[in-house]
Amino acid sequence: MPRERNLRIATGIFAFLGLAVAGYVTIAEAGGGSPVCVAGGGGCNAVAESEYAELGGINVALIGVFGYLALLGAAAAPGDPGRAAGLLFSLIGFGFSLYLTYLEIFVIEAICQWCVASAALMTGLLAVCTARALGYLHTIPEQLE
Repeated sequence: MPRERNLRIATGIFAFLGLAVAGYVTIAEAGGGSPVCVAGGGGCNAVAESEYAELGGINVALIGVFGYLALLGAAAAPGDPGRAAGLLFSLIGFGFSLYLTYLEIFVIEAICQWCVASAALMTGLLAVCTARALGYLHTIPEQLE
């Protein structure tokens, strides 16, 4: 089992990268456009212009920004509260990513590479946060040093 410190660092790195992806998509869409598909194609544009780009009037990428910020906070928090928060936020984020991926494939019929990157980062976050929670639950932070 990796040290909890290393799991917290990994969580922070994944969350920071996710924040960068979600932040870029949020900024690109806020200007009335869509994120640039580096690999080409029009998937990012199709997804950004779909009715599913917003949930309750809130841009889905902005929801991602807040989710990744919450995960950064969980990475910074020591002990059981940080472990529980990380597991909860990553589980919610992973489930939301699954839902959005389903919409891309079966409803919108277009794939956005930024969405795929975010889903991959969220999958990594779930794995790391699960390892942290299950490996160190009820461990006193001083014992981990």
